[in-house]
Amino acid sequence: MIPIPALLAPHPEVWVYLSTSPLSWLTLTLLAFIVADHISVAFNRHPAVNLVALATIFIIVALKATGTNYETYFAGAQFIHFLLGPATVALAVPLYRNFERVRATALPIAASLCVGSVVAIVSVVAIAKLLGASHEIAASLAPKSVTSPIAMGLSERLGGAPFLTTALVMATGIFGAMILSPLMKLLRIKDPAAIGMAAGLASHGVGAARAFHIDSTAGAFAGIAMGLNGALTSVILPILQPWLGL
Repeated sequence: MIPIPALLAPHPEVWVYLSTSPLSWLTLTLLAFIVADHISVAFNRHPAVNLVALATIFIIVALKATGTNYETYFAGAQFIHFLLGPATVALAVPLYRNFERVRATALPIAASLCVGSVVAIVSVVAIAKLLGASHEIAASLAPKSVTSPIAMGLSERLGGAPFLTTALVMATGIFGAMILSPLMKLLRIKDPAAIGMAAGLASHGVGAARAFHIDSTAGAFAGIAMGLNGALTSVILPILQPWLGL
């Protein structure tokens, strides 16, 4: 079999076409996810083998190797980005299935949301300022624990850099998903509802995906936490802004 690079070498115009074709980058994104998922399954869904992190690394390597900028890549991958909305709405299915338990634990859910939202904001801004971070970086960090569309809007309003915030949100989600299981074992927390709330509050969608791998109930509560924390942070962060010096 002739290697693909050797096949394309005599015909650089073929590669030029492929690198600028939106379908090529959509296909690459799907292949990166499929390969990462197979690797994750091969390691029995070990938290350290995070499929989102693996897929991201594959795509970054491909973009670097081909000299493709992000705008060109996103032109092809934006259809998957569009599906983020329906995927978020689909979280209502496990929520409906666990509705009775959710209603029975409404007070603990509300308390954990309030505490978790405030701690996530205050702690990261305080640490950033102690380390001498600029206003832009601190503002970009403040909404790191909510889903990207909300975080980008809040970051821009605070004077942060929305694209930096997106990277920080993804890093937060991946890190949270990787340490979720070991941390819960260390703290001897076995209640799937508590595990899900922690995942959704701290690590939004990526954490919620990891919670679904642990237990369907954990996934349902992670979806609740992710959605409500996004709404709550949108209200709390502007109130805390003058106190945090943002």
